[in-house]
Amino acid sequence: MTRSTRLAIGLLAVALMLSGCGSTSSSAEVGTSVVASFYPLAEAASRVGGDLVSVQNLTPPGVEPHDLELAPDDIEAIANADVIVYLGGGFQPAVEDALAEAEHAVTVDALDAVATNAAPASEADEGLTVDPHVWLDPARYEEIVRSVSAALSEADPANEATYAANAEAYIGQIAALDEEFRVGLSDCERITIVTSHEAFGYLADAYGLTQVGILGLSPEAEPDPRRLAELRDLVQREGVTTIFAEELVSPKVAETLASEAGVQVAVLNPIESLTDAQERAGEDYLSLMRENLDTLRRALDCA
Repeated sequence: MTRSTRLAIGLLAVALMLSGCGSTSSSAEVGTSVVASFYPLAEAASRVGGDLVSVQNLTPPGVEPHDLELAPDDIEAIANADVIVYLGGGFQPAVEDALAEAEHAVTVDALDAVATNAAPASEADEGLTVDPHVWLDPARYEEIVRSVSAALSEADPANEATYAANAEAYIGQIAALDEEFRVGLSDCERITIVTSHEAFGYLADAYGLTQVGILGLSPEAEPDPRRLAELRDLVQREGVTTIFAEELVSPKVAETLASEAGVQVAVLNPIESLTDAQERAGEDYLSLMRENLDTLRRALDCA
């Protein structure tokens, strides 16, 4: 055997060994596969599952989750997932339709974990049966985290204790956030918040605020001139200083009302998806909720 032949055989053996090591490592990293329909649910699954799970968020960064359309790869991920966490009630119809492909997954509808408010009859054309924005009330979000923990434990009972411990640690952080909101919004000059659409009803109810939406639960509708005139009068009558627009939705409607009423516009984030910039900055549910609290306190002149 020549020296060159021996060298070739040795290199081939090394390549095969490295290839084998790589495939073993990749398999070990997969863990329990979780598909989450949009950001708050993906965040809950990641916090509870930690290194034991791989989480795929179906809603890409910067995409409004109401508008989500699934690619073939998304449907395949749903079909192969161990756990699927979604929000029903007509919030993301494409996801609900695709659940028929999930024959073996543990599925969690986050709305089943919490008390919900019915959608007004005017939202029937949008397909919404309840107000879906439950994650914006920290107390309800805690219950969603518990339901995610239960689902992961059902899919992977060997690690139930770890999931439970992770869930309680995260719930402790959410409870601290809840207390910050209660204290921070307990003494304000005003309690009315005028929002571009009615995404903040649960948050408002939790902390004694009154939400008035330019649009209803769906951000895609168009307000009529009569509605804008009514809101302009309300803003001036109640001394409202700020109209709240939101990320991922055009601020045009909020800016129009603010211009007519002579007040300012600020962003109140419904935390339905992170932008690329927020992901790079390490923002998460807790930090964005605290930004919302600061925004509310300024707008409402809280002590």
